[in-house]
Amino acid sequence: MASVSANCLRFGCSANQVFNISKISRGVKLVSMGWGRSTAGFPSLRTLRLRVAAAKSETVERVINIVRKQLALPPDTKVSPESTFNKDLGADSLDTVEIVMALEEEFGIAVEEENSENIVTVQDAADLIEKLVEKK
Repeated sequence: MASVSANCLRFGCSANQVFNISKISRGVKLVSMGWGRSTAGFPSLRTLRLRVAAAKSETVERVINIVRKQLALPPDTKVSPESTFNKDLGADSLDTVEIVMALEEEFGIAVEEENSENIVTVQDAADLIEKLVEKK
């Protein structure tokens, strides 16, 4: 399994399970669990990622409301922190740019282009917003 930071603990739980816990940023941890290894010792492609996020629930709700508005989603459309903009919500690249612009306006922040490329889920957006608001 690839680690995303130097603060990574790797636990071999059994012959077929490996857990990685990586500290990504302040208060955010990414846990990867992989099962099975090929005979060459490479991890299998079956990986489950769990994310313990730092973003406040109010921030996540504000992001969800903006996403709903920008994408003109029907009220019965489920939008959760794990919802992906492209796959789950059907946003294209222009929609994503408009969402980022609306988030910048709502929260009074500026999102760098390289940071906006890392926003895949609603939770990613909320985490980035809190990080940028904290820096302000």
